[in-house]
Amino acid sequence: MYLASSEPGVKPELGIAVAKKLAKRAVDRNRLKRMIRELVSAAQTSGLNSDVVVKLKKPIGRETRGRLRKKEKILLRTQVAGLI
Repeated sequence: MYLASSEPGVKPELGIAVAKKLAKRAVDRNRLKRMIRELVSAAQTSGLNSDVVVKLKKPIGRETRGRLRKKEKILLRTQVAGLI
């Protein structure tokens, strides 16, 4: 996750990159993007006034054949929330 300060009075922007190599199914990539958008928008309403870029670096669901399970969702939520 990368943060960059934005100009005063300008709405902060969000960039998300989830490669197909790291999350095989489109359903899971879209779910990840939705989760990240929710967490960042909640942080931006509570005081985060920075541009944010989130890039997935490690594969998701290796032991579940690329599918995103509840355990992986909870782990991702806590990690992204910890970064914000």
